Amino acid sequence: MDTTHPPVRRALVTGASSGIGAATVRRLRADGWDVVATARRADRLAALAEETGAVAVPADLTSEDDVAALVASVRAGGPLHALVNNAGGARGADPVETGSVEDWRAMYEMNVLSTLCLTQALLPDLRASGAGDVLVMTSTAAHDTYPGGGGYVAAKHAERVIATTLRLELVGQPVRVIEIAPGMVRTEEFSLNRLGDEAAAAKVYEGVAEPLVAEDVADAVAWTLSRPHHVNVDLMVLRPRAQASNTVVARDQ
Repeated sequence: MDTTHPPVRRALVTGASSGIGAATVRRLRADGWDVVATARRADRLAALAEETGAVAVPADLTSEDDVAALVASVRAGGPLHALVNNAGGARGADPVETGSVEDWRAMYEMNVLSTLCLTQALLPDLRASGAGDVLVMTSTAAHDTYPGGGGYVAAKHAERVIATTLRLELVGQPVRVIEIAPGMVRTEEFSLNRLGDEAAAAKVYEGVAEPLVAEDVADAVAWTLSRPHHVNVDLMVLRPRAQASNTVVARDQ
């Protein structure tokens, strides 16, 4: 009888305290992955770790010291096979003319520099695994624009370019670079954090019968990572059926 088992794969998921990140941790753990979950909110991470068996390592990815400590912790735990760069977010919905420079700077740091710094730090580990994955969670905002979205669109375009450039630079090496670009996803915090008001956040989804939910995106993450390693899913764009573009959305009257 063959008693051999496939080796357990290990992933680091950023932005894991809520939304898509938390759903991805749950899905990968259900699929048998070892998972390190990181985010700033230690209390939420601890609860997720207790629920799923993931390892919680709180970190602010805009802090060089926190990134260094996170990388050291990941390395101490063993080989790493996948880095899921999910951390990010949006602030404000102002026109370019009046947008807050501080909000633009914060979005660039959250979405672009956090992905850059962690990817740079862990690429040697992913390469050494012999079958590594860098997954970058962008957005349909990385592929088009819309009024009031300038800062977030600019940040997500830049984050996308990290993935597309890295894929060229790593060709022939045992590391895949995957981009997943979700459209309208209803989570508990994304629009609330962006707009700062529950009523305004609810209006984003008003009349939309079935926006995506975090579990839909986590399912896409799990599927792309589970493909045979010679198969690279360069880009997966996900939208609800009710959304045809960033600005064309079917809403019930």
